[in-house]
Amino acid sequence: MVHLLLGVIYLAFISLGLPDSLLGSAWPSMYGPFGVPVSFAGIISMIIAVGTIVSSLNSDRLTARFGPGRVTACSVALTALALFGFSLSSEFWMLCLWAVPYGLGAGSVDAALNNYVALHYASRHMSWLHCMWGVGTLVGPNLISCALSGGQGWQAGYRYISLLQVALTAVLVFSLPLWKRQPSAAGEAESAHEALGLRQAARIPGAKSAVLGFFCYCALEQTAGLWAGSYLVLHGGLSAERAAALAALFYIGITAGRAVSGFVSGPLGDVRMIRLGQGIILAGAAALLLPSSFAMQAGLVLVGLGCAPIYPSIIHATPARFGAARSQALIGLEMAGAYVGTCLMPPLFGALSERLSISLMPLYLLALLAVMFLANERANRASGLVRSARPARERG
Repeated sequence: MVHLLLGVIYLAFISLGLPDSLLGSAWPSMYGPFGVPVSFAGIISMIIAVGTIVSSLNSDRLTARFGPGRVTACSVALTALALFGFSLSSEFWMLCLWAVPYGLGAGSVDAALNNYVALHYASRHMSWLHCMWGVGTLVGPNLISCALSGGQGWQAGYRYISLLQVALTAVLVFSLPLWKRQPSAAGEAESAHEALGLRQAARIPGAKSAVLGFFCYCALEQTAGLWAGSYLVLHGGLSAERAAALAALFYIGITAGRAVSGFVSGPLGDVRMIRLGQGIILAGAAALLLPSSFAMQAGLVLVGLGCAPIYPSIIHATPARFGAARSQALIGLEMAGAYVGTCLMPPLFGALSERLSISLMPLYLLALLAVMFLANERANRASGLVRSARPARERG
């Protein structure tokens, strides 16, 4: 039964990634008919981000009251409804309206699932689950492409993803009895779980540092992913077509890196995995500074590989850092910080590159990396994980 539930959670993570790449792939076909500038995609993205922040901050109360299974099922259903609403939209304001439930659903399911896996399963599963998220992000654009090439329009692509989300909602509803079977002793802490307010969670020693570290990580990942193509064109001198293909190296590095991380995260432990990832990012950012097309391509792969273990390891380390009974509140806080980072920092670099130079991207990444490293080490010291490289006990 434990493995059956884990399979359901894997499907949920694929579902989580499916819509994340839809807007970027569909927007070139959307903004013209809606009669808005191409830059208006940022408005929709920010509305979704605000929704995810709000739901992440409230995930602790929701999970304490309804349980992770119900929260996940309802959140995926809400996302399915929002995606179907996107497919029916004929005006830009309708997209903005449907972006609200989209963000609220995404934030709740993300925080609830991450905390459940961190409490009940070994660190390798956290890496592989986030690898499944990467698989979802690769499937979404392909469905949009199939819909467009078949003459059905971008609306059909959104409907396809919405139907997949409906099917997953049904699976989650039928799996609700499985969530009551705790696969580890963490269930005792979970049963004693008491929802914490935002201020209470923020006052826990090391909490602010952990949130800052997650903020910097997600800002770094999103900045690298968003501006890699432009960096290769404007700094590396490559053609737009060639750069578009090579920019995918970053995401390939993340997906492949998370698949590999699952095999080594147990022996190394969360703390060492985070440090290892930061070291690889350092090497990748340094390679991006070299005046060579090959070095820049290698740098993108290395930055992606370095990013791979950090997100799942930070999440999986949260119960060890702050206690299982408080982990849902802290993960919700961390997820909110992550969404703020992805919302604010890539546009900030865009403004800096316009005023100064896009060649500053590696230095920008290095600055975020430095703050991330210091924040994570401070969180480790505050929680007593300075030397710990292995979880107290590997589960599942």
